[in-house]
Amino acid sequence: MKRVTIIVLDSVGAGAAPDAQAYGDAGVNTLNHIAAAVPDMRLPNMELLGLGHIVGLDRFARVERPRGAFGRMMEQSAGKDTTTGHWELAGTIVSEPFPTYPDGFPSDLIDAFERAIGRKTLGNTVASGTEIIAKLGDEHVRTGSPIVYTSADSVFQIAAHESVIPIAEQYKICETARALLTGRHAVGRVIARPFTGESGAYVRTSNRHDYSLEPLKPTVLDHARRMGYTVAGVGKIKDIFAGRGITRSVSTRGNMDGVDQTLKLMKEPFEGILFTNLVDFDMVYGHRNDAAGYASALMDFDRRLPELLSALGPQELLMITADHGCDPTTPGTDHTREYVPILVAGQPVRHGTDLGTRNTFADLAATAAEYLKIEGELDGVSFLKQFH
Repeated sequence: MKRVTIIVLDSVGAGAAPDAQAYGDAGVNTLNHIAAAVPDMRLPNMELLGLGHIVGLDRFARVERPRGAFGRMMEQSAGKDTTTGHWELAGTIVSEPFPTYPDGFPSDLIDAFERAIGRKTLGNTVASGTEIIAKLGDEHVRTGSPIVYTSADSVFQIAAHESVIPIAEQYKICETARALLTGRHAVGRVIARPFTGESGAYVRTSNRHDYSLEPLKPTVLDHARRMGYTVAGVGKIKDIFAGRGITRSVSTRGNMDGVDQTLKLMKEPFEGILFTNLVDFDMVYGHRNDAAGYASALMDFDRRLPELLSALGPQELLMITADHGCDPTTPGTDHTREYVPILVAGQPVRHGTDLGTRNTFADLAATAAEYLKIEGELDGVSFLKQFH
């Protein structure tokens, strides 16, 4: 039984990309800077796979004989957002960046949205999600007007209190926004950001839901599904790909639940792709500049890594990577343009293989496709023969 399990450590970047300065991200390095800020952070299991041998990650131990293949990958797509990163990991390079709105959304777009949902809106600005609900939460509760905001990424985010606008209606409002946001306003994601609590103590809930564009061309997931393989998504994978190519989907509540759900699926006898996103690194810690919390989350994952390795069958591959950076030690709270690590493990992997620096995230998809003999056009070049 052949299977490729891909785990995306959301935002766990591995150093500034060559074009990082153009994105305002010169000198960033999510992993290295967290290690410097939290000296007692230890990631022994990822180090055993070769983490410390990756160029630019000199804060981590270089074991004598790594038990996996290791390297880093450079993003070719225009952007540094979740959707772009995941699509490229799945074999689709995005040449034109998704639209962003540093000054908020145009008034005609907001007017059309308000008419479509039958409610006025608040906000329409660039903001941190936690800060904007603290600032506008009371007015929202009083008026029933949803809060609209964006970030440096191509996102249209809608925050509402669950007791003011029920979850089902919040999701319908987001679906309305997704239908409106096409053409030159085709943002990468519309995101429902529900919250609860009282004045002065509002908290976001786990009922977040992402509404992405469909990939611009077939990904490795589409090709795998077409050939009859199982393609299981864990966490927000189904949302990121707008359901395309996914045959099964499991939602999660936090990183450790994501690992639990991945392990459950790994115990099932199916061939194909198991694709997991662990979002807490980015959502809970990176965007909040919480280096200590980020370090703790990395150590939590590292402690679970032996379970994942033990669950691999004799013809299964485990690929651990990321979709962009979010260096919590920088002044800003946005994603950062970085290389991402790639660690590959499993019985078919020749230990100690240095994969070097790959020219695109899409090399991961090409490698999975070659290993599973998936037919179909993809961006990227397979590195399977380097370790297999």
